[in-house]
Formats: sequence, C-alpha cells, structure tokens
Amino acid sequence: MPSFELTRRTLLGSTTAAATLGLLPFSKSAWALSPAQTAGVEVPPGQIDKAIGELDRIISSVMERSGVPGIAVAVVHKGETVYAKGFGVRKIGTDDKIGSDTVFQLASVSKSVGSTVVATQVSKGLVSWDSRMRDLLPWFSLSDPERTEKLTIGDLYSHRSGLPDHAGDDLEDLGFDRTTILERLRLLPLDPFRISYAYTNFGLTAAAEAVAQAAGTDWESLSEEALYKPLGMANTSSRFGDFMAAENRAVPHTRTDKGFEALLQRNPDPESPAGGVSSTVEDLAKWLKLILANGTYDGKQILTPEALLPAISPQSFSGKPRSPDARSSFYGFGFGVGVEPSGRVVISHSGAFLMGTGTNYSMIPSLDLGIVVLTNGSPVGAAEAISATFNDFVQFGKETRDWYPGYERLFAGFFTKLGRTVGEEPPAAAAAPLPAEACVGTYSNPYFGTVEVQQDGDGLVLAAGPKPQLYPLQPWDGGIMVFDFTTENAPVGSRSTITFGSTANGPAASVEVELFAEDEPVVFTRV
Repeated sequence: MPSFELTRRTLLGSTTAAATLGLLPFSKSAWALSPAQTAGVEVPPGQIDKAIGELDRIISSVMERSGVPGIAVAVVHKGETVYAKGFGVRKIGTDDKIGSDTVFQLASVSKSVGSTVVATQVSKGLVSWDSRMRDLLPWFSLSDPERTEKLTIGDLYSHRSGLPDHAGDDLEDLGFDRTTILERLRLLPLDPFRISYAYTNFGLTAAAEAVAQAAGTDWESLSEEALYKPLGMANTSSRFGDFMAAENRAVPHTRTDKGFEALLQRNPDPESPAGGVSSTVEDLAKWLKLILANGTYDGKQILTPEALLPAISPQSFSGKPRSPDARSSFYGFGFGVGVEPSGRVVISHSGAFLMGTGTNYSMIPSLDLGIVVLTNGSPVGAAEAISATFNDFVQFGKETRDWYPGYERLFAGFFTKLGRTVGEEPPAAAAAPLPAEACVGTYSNPYFGTVEVQQDGDGLVLAAGPKPQLYPLQPWDGGIMVFDFTTENAPVGSRSTITFGSTANGPAASVEVELFAEDEPVVFTRV
C-alpha cells in the first residue's frame, strides 16, 4: 500500500485535487515550483508597476527626513532597467545635480561586485570557491598553522575564517598598504574555524588577491577585464584614482553635530575588493541583470550558474535567531542572503563609509527584480529604508511599517564619539604634565609598528603610520595627554588618550594609545 506521503504528493500533483482539499492558496503557476521555491504571498499583475510608481515619493520622503544630500536609484525587472533617477546634489552648497550617471563610492557593496569577478574565474576553471589560499597566495597566513593549511577562498569570502571582526581596519586607518595589512593578520587571535562569523574587509581582500595572482594580474585590472568591460560598465572602477578623476562625482558628506558636511574623503584602495568600487546606478543595473539572469547578460554568458549559485547561497550564519519566531540571516560568498516576510528569498548587501557613503541593493530572484540605492551621506539607514519600502509595495501592495526610523536607530551607534575623555574637561586638580624629554622617543608594537612622540615648538605631537599622521598632544593629567582622532571608525569629535608609562626619573618606558584599536588600548614599548 502506498505511504501517506506518497498519496499526498500524488494528490498535490493535481491542481484540481489540491483545490478540492482546500490546499491551493496560490496561482496555478506556483504549483509548477518545488515546495522550496514557493512563496507565501502572491504578487498580482500590475503590483510591481505600482511599486515603481511610488518610488519618487518614497525617495523624497526619506531624503527629507534623513538630510542626505544626494541619492540615486535604479530598478531592474525582467531584464530591463525600468527606473533610473537621481535626486539632490553632488555637493552641498552647489547646484550640481545627482543623475543616474553620477559616480558614487559603493563601500561594501563592492564585496558582491567583487564576488562576481571571482565567479568569472571559477567559471573558467582557474580557481574554485574551495581553492586553498596556501596554494594561491603562499605568503598569506593566520596565527594557526593548521588553519592556514586548510583556509580557502570561500572561507574568507563568507567571513568564517575565524579572524576577528573588521580585522585590519585599524591598520588601514593609520595609512598602511594592502600587503602590509594582509601580512600582519597573522598576528591576530582567531575564533573557531567555519562555525563562527566575523565580518572582515581584509580577510575577503586576501582571497581576492589570491584569485588575481592566479589570473596573473592585479585585482583592479582583473575586475575591469572580467566584469566591467563585458557588461559595458564604463563608469565603474576598482581604483580610487578613477573615482576622484570622474567629473560627475558624488562628494561624500559626513554627518556631524551640524548635519551633513563635505569634510572627509575615504581612500579605500587598500581594501579595494571589499570596499573600493565606484559606480553609477545605470552601471549597477547591468550588474543586477547579470545576477538575476544567472550569469547571462545581453545574450552572452559572462559566468556559469554553477559558479554563481554558491556565492548567492547561504554559507554561514550572519545573524542567528534570538527567538523561535525570528528569521535567520545568512552570508554567501560576498552576498547577503535572507528570506522576506513574504517567504521570498532576497539577496542583498549594504555599504557604509562613516566618512560619507551609504549604499544598498536588494534582489528578489523569484520576481526577477532588483533595486540599487546609492547615497553620498554617512550611513543613516536612508538607502536601506528606500529598498525595504519599495520591496513592501512590491510584495504586499503597501508599506508594512515606516522603515526609516527603524534603520536610523540601527545605524545610530556609528556616530557615538569615541574616547573616555569626550565631553569632559581636564581634572581640576590635574598633575603637571611630564617633561618633554621624558616623552619624546620612538615606541614599537608588533602589529601597529612604530610611533614617535616628537617635540613641536613648546608642545608634543604623536606621529603614527607609514606616512606619519601627526596628532598634536594636549596635557590632561600628569602622564596622560589627549589628541583628536577622526578616522573611518572614529567619528568627528572623537578624542583619544595617550598614557606614558613609568618614567622613574628617566624616559617613559612605554605609551598606551586608547583609540588606535577598536576594542582595547594599544601598548607601544620604547625602542
């Protein structure tokens, strides 16, 4: 006798029988799909067009509330660019309008674009997602030799290598180059291999470097030849110099206590595969079409479906559920993967430069639909709110919530000024500062290299980084001094302490700098 499951499957193979059982909430076309492909909410004809019609209003509302100076948005559907517009200005105080051909820095959206570059090389058989780093980039290592032997491109592109969160970003803030940063990752402690998740720009960059080495070129050239040229992405580059040379360029704006200001410019060349792409929404619309068409663009196969699918499939948990009724989020190889409340798979990624860039894209493969949003302001949730609101209208025909305040709260922590003395005055009974001769000297740390305390007139300055960045030191309390510290990871208004170690009536033996590292002070020993 057939099992119950077989009988049930047989019944459900017939739409008539299923309707008789009251099991047919979807259109007949849905029954041609496997259960894993069946969404929970149908999208009726015309609903996507209505959602596109809402975009001008959605963007204007978010722009007004966020204060972001400029936004560009594009939507693709069924292989066509159905919306591409710019709003606002390239720089506050000018009349230079944002257009669909304005070039923006993408920040971490670069990871998905770069993953597509890797997939072209996987398609050619040059590498695989399981290729070992040891075979491709022998000089790269982690602190555990056994793990170094096993580490793959995929481990680094899915952030499951065990490297600490944002490993190497602190060295980039001080001006170190890509090779130096990658070499020093071997000095960092590791979390468990392949069962932990920590987002790392430079771990991913190491994997991209390995692929470029295998291709016999540099990463920037490989990206151009393998992806940008075949898709006709004429305004896209992985070189910072090309972004700065673009005439129609969106100037980054940093959020300060006064609002958005054009103060800082991020040079992401050291982490180009992870954050260094610049592009337009028109160019990125072509890229969205490629992904949604499973590697084909304009009738030509750029990469194979077999190479792409692992990249856009879950490879690690990026967000585990905190309750039984919560959805999980996943990370593929450079792509975020999740499930919408509608039951539809969504592929997405955001990008954020505190110095003045907020970006997002979102694709719903079952609807052959994608949206990309680029802004020239610090990440305040504007790009994500536009994408989420649009997706609401697409899938439900209405907004399910006001998305902007929710995303704004998520990003608020980025703008907390760092440093234990921020907002404070020196102690009323502060001790006299140490004599300059006790402080002046060179100090060393295995990871951060050397820093130098120099005399500058009547004061002292701290010189740090390979091309020394100078930080004037201000007295605070005896052996403690302070200096202003603004980087990609320390917002405007942050202030670090520098504490001179025991002098014993002679030169200080060490200095402790509060804000060079994200998690704890860094000790430098006198050379």
